[in-house]
Parts: sequence; C-alpha cells; structure tokens
Amino acid sequence: MKNATIIPEQQGLYDPINEHDACGVGLVVNINGEKSHSIVEKGLQVLENMVHRGAEGAEKNTGDGAGILVQIPHEFILLQGIAVPERGRYGTGLVFLPKNNTVQKDILNRLETIALEQGLSILAIRDVPVNSQLLGEGAASNEPDIKQIFVVEKMPSKMPLEIRLYLVRKLIEKNILDSDIATKRNFYIPSLSSKNIVYKGMLTSMQVRLYYPDLTNINFTSAMALVHSRFSTNTFPTWDLAQPFRMLGHNGEINTIRGNRRWMEARESVLDPKFISDITQISPIIQPNMSDSASLDNALEFFVMAGMSLPHAMAMLVPESFNDKNPISTELKSFYEYHSILMEPWDGPATLLFADGRYAGGMLDRNGLRP
Repeated sequence: MKNATIIPEQQGLYDPINEHDACGVGLVVNINGEKSHSIVEKGLQVLENMVHRGAEGAEKNTGDGAGILVQIPHEFILLQGIAVPERGRYGTGLVFLPKNNTVQKDILNRLETIALEQGLSILAIRDVPVNSQLLGEGAASNEPDIKQIFVVEKMPSKMPLEIRLYLVRKLIEKNILDSDIATKRNFYIPSLSSKNIVYKGMLTSMQVRLYYPDLTNINFTSAMALVHSRFSTNTFPTWDLAQPFRMLGHNGEINTIRGNRRWMEARESVLDPKFISDITQISPIIQPNMSDSASLDNALEFFVMAGMSLPHAMAMLVPESFNDKNPISTELKSFYEYHSILMEPWDGPATLLFADGRYAGGMLDRNGLRP
C-alpha cells in the first residue's frame, strides 16, 4: 500500500489484532564453523528459490519483505577502510532512518549519547550502498535511508559487549518511541551485535542480492546464512517487519500471540535480568506495533541476554508436545514441566530457525504442523 508507514488503527470492520502472516525460511550452515562467501551465496540461492513463498504488491518489484542474517564479515569491513578492532571487540548493524537529514542527525545524536552512557562510542557511520532503482512504487515510497554503525568500547566493563549493545538498542528504541518525532516509525535497527548482522527490507526474494551489493562481494563471508521470504496474508508490509529478525526466522503464525504479549508485559515487574538495575528503562520488552514473529524474537533475545543459551530459551518458549502417543524421557518431561511455571507456550503452526554467535538450528511448532 503506497505510503503505508504504520499499521492502521482499528476502523470500521478492520482490527489489527486479527493480522497474521505465513512465510518461507531457510538456513545454510558450515557445521565446522568455516566462513566463506560460498555460504552467503548459497543462502541467497535458497532465498531466491523461495520466490513462490513471498508475496508481491500490485507491481512485481514491491515485495512483502525478504532478508538474510549472517555472521559479521570482519575482513569485508576492514577492506571498506573502517579501522575496527579485532573480531568480537566491536559491534555493528544497519540502521533504518527517515530521509529527513535534520531528523537523522537528531536520532544519531541521541544514539551517540546513549552509547556513551553505556561506556561505548560510535567509531564510524557508513552509508550502505543500495540499488533503489530496483524498487516498485510501494517499496520506494517507504524506503528508509540505510546506514551502518560501528560501536566500540570506550570504558571497560565486566558486562559482555553483546549485552551492552542490546541495552543501547533497547534504550534508543524506547527514546524514539517516547519522542515526538513524526516519522519515528521509519527508524528501526535490524540488528546491533558483535556476532551477527541482518540485511533486509521491503523486497522480493530476488531483489535482496541486487539491492544490497555488499552481499555479492567475494570478501563478504560467513559460516551460516539464515534467510526469509515474507508473505503478509493480512498484514501491511513495511521495511521493519521484513525478516529475519535479530535471532529468528519464522514461518507461520503464533496463534496465542495476544496472551503471550500480555503475559510478558505482566511479568516485567518481577523480572530481574541482572544486566540492568531498573527494567523499566528498557520496557516494553516486546516492542509495540510489530508482528507476532517480531514479538517472539524480542522475548527470545531477552532471555538469551539474561543468561540462557539459545536452544534453552527456544525450548522454554516453544516446548514440544508430549502425551501417551508421543512419549518423551522423564528428564525432558521434567524440564518442560519446570519451565511451564515460568513461561506459557508460544503456540501456533510454525517453523522456527534461529542463530546467534554460537548456535544455529531449527524446530517445529509443538504439533509439527509446519514440515
């Protein structure tokens, strides 16, 4: 929909709480952890072969959304002339910004201030090369200005860099959400990490490699590539709702999403993640006005930052089904029963692929409805 920068409010017979979507996902991994451009290329090939799983607008060159999550291509960054420290000692990510230069400057100044408060600083800001002429009218009307930021440690801390980057992103999200910036929905950080980076947008699966020339550079390497092609059945496509998200690529829908969001909001007052003294500084944990997939990714990311491994957090959020016809071990049953005290299931027909700096994998929903 042209100039659709936000999901509309309830009006007439339309109610945004009824929105859902279904998409295609893929994951390519070198199980030995060896990085190469071949893995990125194969990931893009998987994405392009899922062209039937992604929707298009009235014009063929406006997509519902597509993207790729890879490890940070350290050698590629050095070749761009960015004097980053050694691998793992800096964070980077793309930032979607409104086109207005004054608003951009305001947001980046706020981001720099928040980073400094966390003992970090912005080392460099890079204009990300894009081929905007590929976009159809719908995607072009909402296209953000895309920059890549590089964040380094200014003051030493016992807190891991990944958690500090998470705090910076959550704090700037809350800062902009609470601001009076008219175009604040056009601000979004697809990822900010010392491990992974996300390239995505309101694109078709065939446009991702062409829109982002970085991805076709031979020096752009990774040991894993998680890709996603979005089909927004009842949702309005926007640049920020494209997937993958920060840790997750999701095919399907979370049917229990309204309850999941409300339970997460309700339990915020009793959560004590240790990495922040006052959790209200980064609340809401679940970013408002986003998709069911984005909400699940928000919850997953929070529990990983709080100390769980990625597989542990996924198993707690989406426990497997078990009964007399589908028995599991006593130990595993006890695991799920214990975690049911802490977290209700995020239920629905879904395939969930996930990745961070240590793990990459996938799982089905509790009923195995998404082969």
